[in-house]
Amino acid sequence: MSAGEEVIGVAPVAAPAPRPVRLSPLVATLLTAAGLLALWLAASSFGWVSPVFLPHPAKVLAAVGRLVGAGYVDGTLFEHAAASLGRVFSALAFSILVAVPVGLAIATSRVGRGILDPLVEFIRPLPPLAYLPLIIIWFGIGEGSKVLVIALAMLAPIAISTAAGVRSASESQVNAARSFGAGRLAVLLHVQLPSAIPSILTGIRIALGAGWSTLVAAELVAASRGLGFMIQSAAQFLVTDIVIVGIFVISALAFAFEALLRLVERLFVRWSGHH
Repeated sequence: MSAGEEVIGVAPVAAPAPRPVRLSPLVATLLTAAGLLALWLAASSFGWVSPVFLPHPAKVLAAVGRLVGAGYVDGTLFEHAAASLGRVFSALAFSILVAVPVGLAIATSRVGRGILDPLVEFIRPLPPLAYLPLIIIWFGIGEGSKVLVIALAMLAPIAISTAAGVRSASESQVNAARSFGAGRLAVLLHVQLPSAIPSILTGIRIALGAGWSTLVAAELVAASRGLGFMIQSAAQFLVTDIVIVGIFVISALAFAFEALLRLVERLFVRWSGHH
């Protein structure tokens, strides 16, 4: 082929398309937080919102220092946080002890499902403020009532997740265990319950969210310490900076324990295929 001849029928090679720029979840989270903080600064600095309703971030930061040092309503920030953590995790322990056996019974027994499933479905949609007065009438205004209200809010998610997890055990695993002579209890303990662990952990994560949401309502009942009590006390006197600090602390604690549970799932239930 001479230099003057054209190549016919050969398409030019297209240049590779540029790869799209993808933001990592962490960068997206940081950008979102920075944008919200900038909006907050602008709204408080330029008077878009009254300081009574939205104080300046510097004032909220100063309130953190006051809460850590001098405290508010007879307790420092750490004392209020410790009281709330004690209630939430006492309720969580009680809920796990009750809800996991309930979920096992619902998943493995027709009689258990007939008795317990309607009770769980009855409790699940009820808001805590609906049964809080009844709990006070029955059990008084002591610490046990606060823990019980939070525990009832946590119970249904754990029970439902446990039942779903037990049902997710494959028939081949169950049949293999039975072929080796495993009885009903052995199959439950060594096949079905381990298969349910990822679902139980998911249920605990959901339950903790419900527990933190119920905390403020529970601490309305004759509490003297706690983050919910601190928020309610500050709200009565329009001390908005204390209210915002309390909200941030509850959110930070909930986020920390959510991250811890996700780490536990990644470390101990990798075999589940959820991660």
